[in-house]
Amino acid sequence: MSRDLRLLAGAAGLSALGDFMAVFPLILHVQQSTGSAFAVSALVFALWGPVVLAAGVAGAIVDRFENRGLLVVVSFAQAAVVAAMVFSADALWALLPLMALLGFGVAVSQPAEFALVPAAAGEGDVGRANGLMETARAVGFTAGPLVGGALGAAGLLKLALALNALSFAVVGVTGLVLRARRRPEAAQHDEPVRARDGFAFVLRERDLAITLGGAVAALAVFSISVTAEPFFVTEVLDGGPLAYGILLTSWTLGMAAGSGAVAHRVPRAALAVAALGAVTLQGAGIAGAAISPTLSLALIGFVFGGVAHGVKNVLLRTLIHERAPEALRGRAFAAYNGARNGAELGALAVGGIAVAAFGARAALLIAGVGPALIGLFCLFLLTTTPERSVIHARVEG
Repeated sequence: MSRDLRLLAGAAGLSALGDFMAVFPLILHVQQSTGSAFAVSALVFALWGPVVLAAGVAGAIVDRFENRGLLVVVSFAQAAVVAAMVFSADALWALLPLMALLGFGVAVSQPAEFALVPAAAGEGDVGRANGLMETARAVGFTAGPLVGGALGAAGLLKLALALNALSFAVVGVTGLVLRARRRPEAAQHDEPVRARDGFAFVLRERDLAITLGGAVAALAVFSISVTAEPFFVTEVLDGGPLAYGILLTSWTLGMAAGSGAVAHRVPRAALAVAALGAVTLQGAGIAGAAISPTLSLALIGFVFGGVAHGVKNVLLRTLIHERAPEALRGRAFAAYNGARNGAELGALAVGGIAVAAFGARAALLIAGVGPALIGLFCLFLLTTTPERSVIHARVEG
């Protein structure tokens, strides 16, 4: 495992930790200070909206400029933005545009980070490298809400924001010591870089279109669980905040296990099929938890689903690395990132409607059965149509 890959994975994990550590208490602060669900929704959309709406532009930036330098510049800019939030946490009118700037930074930094993986891995296996990246992120996802919740409960929002700003600065410094470089071919030959090309490539490359499209569609249903889970724990299982935290932690620990110990064992030829299989199993885990009468049985379903989720994330990113031409890699990652986050944003609204209309258990069951059926359907499409796209044939030939 190369030095650069360890540094890049550490930066990814630290970034996830810092983001979740700050966002959770910030959302709670806005909810308590304004008493407005609209204000909370505006805050969430300000952060993740740019990741969706600016995906094409962000991908074009990643495929135009040297990625290590881009990651450094964006990380330091994000540190400055979050530092400004420390002094404007009580002013929603200032907080929203700052969140939007932070979201645009995420739209650029995430595809730049993952486009750098092959260069950082060197001669190493890209699948194993993606597994390390996803494991580091899962650790950050696990620790971030726990630390952020504790800081929020203690009334230390500004400290959480300051620590998040520091995490971005550390990521920027980490980028400065990376030896790995990705100099996009288009930038070297002064070729045009069109924002829409990432979406166009994914749609016309058959395996990617079916696999990524199926994963995004499944995520749009699966993310209903985000809204249903707290009601499921408190109203159905008669648990409290601790039980809810344990349930979420079991999922992220499962993700870490799946991404670090399982995903890299999948052969390159089976990436698409295995990814859709993982989508199906992820849904099955949630469905199993939904019908569980006790918290202990629900935890088994969440661990199982989390393992499948970690495997899926690694395989999808490895599939993009394998299939996307190097010159298009940033835009392909940005297109997937934008579609994925768009699905999650849409599901948050649908989740509230589903819980109100059907109850928490039924909504959670929908969040599990829906993705499982979508995964099975896409597996059928992938394995029963023998023709391949021209680009796929060229890559293999």
